[in-house]
Amino acid sequence: MASNNINALPPFVVFFIVATILCLPAAHGQLTADFYDHICPEALPKIKEIVQQAIAQEARIGASLLRIHFHDCFVNGCDGSVLLDDIPGVFTGEKTARPNFQSLRPQAFALIDQIKAAVDEVCYGTVVSCADILAVAARDSIDILGGSCYEVLLGRRDAKTASLNDANNDIPSPFSDLSQLLQNFKQHGLTLKDLVVLSGGHTIGLARCTVFRNRTYNDNNIDQNFAAHLKGICPQTVGVGDNNTAPLDFTPTQVDTNYYKILLEKKGLLHSDQELFKGDGSESSDLVQYFANNPDKFAEAFAVSMIKMGNLEPLTGDKGEIRKNCRRVNN
Repeated sequence: MASNNINALPPFVVFFIVATILCLPAAHGQLTADFYDHICPEALPKIKEIVQQAIAQEARIGASLLRIHFHDCFVNGCDGSVLLDDIPGVFTGEKTARPNFQSLRPQAFALIDQIKAAVDEVCYGTVVSCADILAVAARDSIDILGGSCYEVLLGRRDAKTASLNDANNDIPSPFSDLSQLLQNFKQHGLTLKDLVVLSGGHTIGLARCTVFRNRTYNDNNIDQNFAAHLKGICPQTVGVGDNNTAPLDFTPTQVDTNYYKILLEKKGLLHSDQELFKGDGSESSDLVQYFANNPDKFAEAFAVSMIKMGNLEPLTGDKGEIRKNCRRVNN
């Protein structure tokens, strides 16, 4: 009788089976890594080309693309809803929600428009969704700025609507404490580890005075020299210097683990950042310490959590649509 034990097979056969499994494209539901391989193989290289050009001109745009993808996925899934413009008297989308207004930069929305037009041109039609463009552009930004290049899953379709109310309620706040952050992530099917890892996206980018003013003047869990530095950037009076910015860590154009290292020194820029590390032996504090000291493990974990987040409630099959213009639904 033939054995079902893989150990009974010749070594070269076992090697072939394992290698074949490892080389198969990843899949999640109806999302697959090779979704555009036959539909439009030029799509992904074109997205990376444009993102690379944009980052060469302004490195901050990489953080902006990552933020848009994050804010999109946390509101009813990764469906491109955040890209929809308001239509006065008809439709109010997510761009003016509290977490998005003056946080998601117009330059990033314009870049998505540029990418969409270029991709439709090389694909000879509208075959790549805006939601997929967001996921790929975020991945490419991480890769270009020194992070891991993970295999993003594709095949999302675009939402035909958006929700201002859900954007106001579902996107984690920079003013939240750890319990609030964790509750929010769990509602999206994400874990404490995902929270700590995805917060590591703050390894790149800047934040406006309005989101770190309260921490600067009122938090106790902050290095006093760091607070004094921030006071020089962000006056206490509301309305004064609101648009002044500070880096989220001291290498804001490089994906690294300095974000975690500054938390160990009580120099997190946002209240929500510093909530991850209190030096109390908690699981979140231990994770911050671990990633601060293990950049390779952070890179691996970040890829896993980004893929997990990118798989939140995607529209596939006959749901949604593939927009011709990322800013409005098809007629």
